[in-house]
Amino acid sequence: MVAAAAKSDSAMPDRIAQAVQRLQAALDHKVVTGRAVREQHANVTTYLPNEPADAVVFAECTEDVQAVVRICDELSVPVIPWGAGTSLEGHVNAPFGGICIDLSRMNRILAVNTADLDCVIEPGVTRKRLNEELRDQGLFFPIDPGADASLGGMVSTRCSGTNAVRYGTMKDNVLSLKVVTPTGEILTTATRARKSSAGYDLTRLYVGAEGTLGIITEITLKLYGIPEAVSAAVCPFPSIEAACNTVIATIQSGIPVARIELLDEEQVKASNAYAKLALAETPTLFLEFHGTEASVHEQADRFGELAAEYGGGPSVFAVKPEERTKLWQARHDAYWSVLPMRPGAKAVATDVCVPISSLAECVMETKRDIVEMGLIAPIVGHVGDGNFHTTLMVNVDDPEDLAKAKHYMKRLVERALAMGGTSTGEHGVGQGKMKYMEGEHGAAALEAMRAIKRALDPKNIMNPGKIVAI
Repeated sequence: MVAAAAKSDSAMPDRIAQAVQRLQAALDHKVVTGRAVREQHANVTTYLPNEPADAVVFAECTEDVQAVVRICDELSVPVIPWGAGTSLEGHVNAPFGGICIDLSRMNRILAVNTADLDCVIEPGVTRKRLNEELRDQGLFFPIDPGADASLGGMVSTRCSGTNAVRYGTMKDNVLSLKVVTPTGEILTTATRARKSSAGYDLTRLYVGAEGTLGIITEITLKLYGIPEAVSAAVCPFPSIEAACNTVIATIQSGIPVARIELLDEEQVKASNAYAKLALAETPTLFLEFHGTEASVHEQADRFGELAAEYGGGPSVFAVKPEERTKLWQARHDAYWSVLPMRPGAKAVATDVCVPISSLAECVMETKRDIVEMGLIAPIVGHVGDGNFHTTLMVNVDDPEDLAKAKHYMKRLVERALAMGGTSTGEHGVGQGKMKYMEGEHGAAALEAMRAIKRALDPKNIMNPGKIVAI
């Protein structure tokens, strides 16, 4: 069933009603049909409309997921997975109706293999809870998108975050997955071995698939030892260009920074007010260094020398855990901090990623667009790998304001693509960025993605209307 047909499928409501009835008989109280719950499980974080599923099933085990998928497969009813609801591109909307599977109750940490530096978890485990459980064993999981997202959602959107410049993204840190296929079978993508050349890399196929090929019910992740020493720093700059050029020089010189985040002057102003900071309201880099006491000191010194060449500094360091926590919490709260800048408007976050050498040019041209179009759109970025975000304040009920915002976002993506970049560094495609897929990948690559989707999900029941239209 293609997406276009799904919209006009007159039998779909009856099939969905049958599915709901059968699920209620099989799973009883785990099935909820109240409107408020259904809307909570649809899009709530962007300008896209809220498109709720017809029922929400609170799965508690892999067998629950299989039960839902088998019924939906038999009746050709859409299935939409849901983790913590923090996605930003309409991933959890149900444009054709169907059944939402809430995986948040599947939150067990199944095994921590300290000697092998890995763990096995269910998809509803959140990153903060995982790290709380690991701390006493001297281990941590480094991928940190800011929000306390579920690990299943982080895998599904191939998320990144503040530590990616040193530790990589989710695709680099997932060893294996257990997946419920569109027919309700269980597929395991790999073993716990750190490398393999045996067959297709199915793990990477499902990392970033956004629930369009199957539903993840178990994840094996790489872990890391907690560094001996950690130091954070804040470094102000006279301009965006100077800050970006310092980032480029830092990466090219091989300094192994763990985090290097950009806040433009508007974001610094918002963060000062929200987080009770007292930073100079000028483009600023937040940094963190990991290693031994000696190596952290050396990294900080080398960075300071580079920053000074571009007029940056002096850096202010935060060594105590509580000081670092306050600093990074302010960075993670960037979304909330901008809301008072335009009361009544919605914060629409969007991101792109470009090759590091194009970072300064891309950010500066984006800043020019913001000024010339009269927008409120503070910039933050995981700039160590060329990824930056703007948080655009939009009155989504004003067609003219919304049209201007969409035009701005289109220009941003086209600029990134023209520079050899991508339409999304970590937010994912969902509904919001489907229109850019052919421009980024080309018709042949997009058709290859459609072929994979048709082969693995011939009835198009797995999160239809996301990534590619078939």
